Amino acid sequence: MNSPRYYNDTNGMNLTFPPPRLLLACCVILGLFLPIMARAEQARIAIAANFIGPSKELIADFMHKTGDVIIPSFGSSGQFMIQIEQGADYDVFLSADEAKPAKLLRDGFGVDKSQFTYAIGKLALWSNTPAYPANENTLRAARYSHLALCKPDIAPYGAAAVATLAQLHLEQSLQSRIVMGMDIAQAYQFVQSGNAELGFIALSQLHNQPSGTVWVVPSTLYPPIRQNALLLRQGEQNPAARAFLAYLRSKPAQAIIASYGYDVP
Repeated sequence: MNSPRYYNDTNGMNLTFPPPRLLLACCVILGLFLPIMARAEQARIAIAANFIGPSKELIADFMHKTGDVIIPSFGSSGQFMIQIEQGADYDVFLSADEAKPAKLLRDGFGVDKSQFTYAIGKLALWSNTPAYPANENTLRAARYSHLALCKPDIAPYGAAAVATLAQLHLEQSLQSRIVMGMDIAQAYQFVQSGNAELGFIALSQLHNQPSGTVWVVPSTLYPPIRQNALLLRQGEQNPAARAFLAYLRSKPAQAIIASYGYDVP
């Protein structure tokens, strides 16, 4: 390997230059990455809390394949809708239902013909306490102190839980036991921590969950949870936002979504 060459500048200082072959290799490598860096875009996405698990995998896969950067925010769909109406700078909205994106579209916050169903959610009753196995009989027996669910007015899975209790004629009798989380993630935390013996959550939250018991609530007990995506006006000219929505409809993305217990359209 050639030794570094030293040259004197006008002030008498020694300057070190790498061997020509090493310099050429660095230029070639930089030349390979510059086009990718030049094309890289970023998009901000508001994501329903039930979709945290799959979205992390989806974003990692998308960023690896495209070089684009996705900046996610997680929370309740209802809170995101309010924020978007108030001017929050999101490019894409991944809601836990279809009603909220539809309203945003009607009110001029979304791009025409961009709304679509990316996943169909499943409601589950979960227990992390052995004495209270998650099933319909335990739910009806009401020997527990607390039943967790998320606020039905802002969280679609909370609305599905309330619909289920109504179908089972348990809404009134269990009212005093219900504890409300602001979103589905908080409902999960109530059960995980033991502050609630049972909780209605999204089945996807139990992906690789090692403990507890689960009852997958029959889909006949609540309206379909069609989780819809919407390209927002702010993201209309954002290539990364459009590319991510197209990726969501691809077979690799749908396989990831299905692996978390969702149905895919």
